[in-house]
Amino acid sequence: MVDITGKSKVYREATATGRIRLKRETINLIKDGKIEKGDPFYTAKIAGTLAAKETSILIPFCHPLPLTNVKVDIKILDDFTVKVSSTVKTEAQTGVEMEALVATAISLLTIWDMVKQYEKDAEGQYPFTVIEEIRVVKKVKETSRNE
Repeated sequence: MVDITGKSKVYREATATGRIRLKRETINLIKDGKIEKGDPFYTAKIAGTLAAKETSILIPFCHPLPLTNVKVDIKILDDFTVKVSSTVKTEAQTGVEMEALVATAISLLTIWDMVKQYEKDAEGQYPFTVIEEIRVVKKVKETSRNE
């Protein structure tokens, strides 16, 4: 673990995004509210938020942080693609990039879990379903904030 004892607490924010590619039929089932397990986007937002809060348990050398906000946004981009964007905020001695990445990854995995029965082919495989492009797209560190 990196020693952050001498670092001061400052406002930090990070946003990570990622995408999942699904069959057109699955996207239509989501739009129509016909996923048997329930609303995959609502469930994924909860899962992503919980995951961000548990990041230090999942990643061995990640510091536990007092998160002040986690926001997971999910939107359908086109007939085959869903985008997840997770923004995490804190006032701490180290950044929240890992928390944003974990929130995004777990949200995407939750969507996959909730729709997997519709994504399988005749052999029980997932030839079309792909989670891709999980990355940090924004990082903020402010030593002084006026709010």
